[in-house]
Amino acid sequence: MAAEPTAPETPASAREWHLAARPRGWPVPTDFALVEAPVRAPGPGEVLVRNTHLSVDPYMRGRMSARKSYVAPYALGEPMQGGAVGRVVASRAEGFAEGDHVLHFSGWREYATFDARTAVKVDPDAAPLPAYLGVLGMPGLAAYAGLTRIAEVKAGDVVFVSGAAGAVGGVVGQIARLKGASRVIGSAGSDEKVELLVKDYGFDAAFNYRNGPVVEQLRAAAPGGVDVYFDNVGGEHLEAAIEAMNQHGRIVVCGMISQYNATEPTPAPRNLAQIIAKRFRMEGLLVGDHYDLQPRFVEEVSAWVRSGELKYRETETRGIDSAVDAFLGVLRGANTGKMVVRLDG
Repeated sequence: MAAEPTAPETPASAREWHLAARPRGWPVPTDFALVEAPVRAPGPGEVLVRNTHLSVDPYMRGRMSARKSYVAPYALGEPMQGGAVGRVVASRAEGFAEGDHVLHFSGWREYATFDARTAVKVDPDAAPLPAYLGVLGMPGLAAYAGLTRIAEVKAGDVVFVSGAAGAVGGVVGQIARLKGASRVIGSAGSDEKVELLVKDYGFDAAFNYRNGPVVEQLRAAAPGGVDVYFDNVGGEHLEAAIEAMNQHGRIVVCGMISQYNATEPTPAPRNLAQIIAKRFRMEGLLVGDHYDLQPRFVEEVSAWVRSGELKYRETETRGIDSAVDAFLGVLRGANTGKMVVRLDG
């Protein structure tokens, strides 16, 4: 067991975000509180980490509500949680030393003390640290598991991805192309993002869903129909994908961001009965069910990143103060690629 170290650079207190109120509809800044809290020295089996990068993700909106879900809601008046990477500044855990960089789930704060068993060491020389929150982290694994395990994408498939310029969607489309899809189509919320998908990410077609009905734009982009739909948006997009779905197609439901802030039930999809005639399969995706794929995912995707075959973008804000604005920006589609909050200068 490592001896209890001293960390003279560690402050007595640091800032962390708490959930102050449960929003109804769109969250607002007053639903959050930035609190000065003591920095606790690690106990046996624990590490103290100075976070360098925080992740903000759409799923966090669900945890702000009190309703029962696949993960416990955030507690009022307590620190929020989320993915983060940081540097170990004190350790009383075997296998972790001062200076190690780790990926963990105690984000939304400048310093965190936690059980080292919940952390994974990462190599800052192998990839930039923010990549472990995006293309090589949870969003990348969601894309990989959804396509390769749930959709079982194969050569010749026509693949449609909604929210394709986001942290998950951009990886989905590029993996589909690398796996031999005959046509990859994406939707995004601006003409600039559409250009990114086609020119940088190698999508065969893309459209701005704000420019007209999704069903019409998808029909024009995929006249022969769609074999795989990777859903990050729900609502109108899901309805359009069902309309375009070929027989025995596959739908992976990773997110439904268009509905996260709705105060009333949304009607779409109104054409779900087509599942009978078309015999397509639709399955929800929780990345936590697929961590057994992590070694294969990291090996394959990191090789594509190093070779330049898979590209990714990040949108970065600076400082713990910016975390709420960054999160609200994700919900409104302000990010291109992974939204990351940088704390280390």
